[in-house]
Amino acid sequence: MMNNVRVWLREVTELGLLLVALAVVLQILFGSAIPFIGGDVVGNITTLVGKLGNDGLVGLISIGIILYLFQRRPSGATA
Repeated sequence: MMNNVRVWLREVTELGLLLVALAVVLQILFGSAIPFIGGDVVGNITTLVGKLGNDGLVGLISIGIILYLFQRRPSGATA
């Protein structure tokens, strides 16, 4: 059962990342006036990266943890 929850959460996370990527592409192509996005996605990402960069070592550790979580695959899983 726990494995099913992990697979489901991984799929939801991947879907969320795809939606963020789509929002970034649409905002780059059409500007910030896209009604169904509802916000400045590129600006929010830029602000987040800037905040992590200003925090120095804490920001680097945070980025490392985030990358580890996204790249980690359970044993036996194929990419």
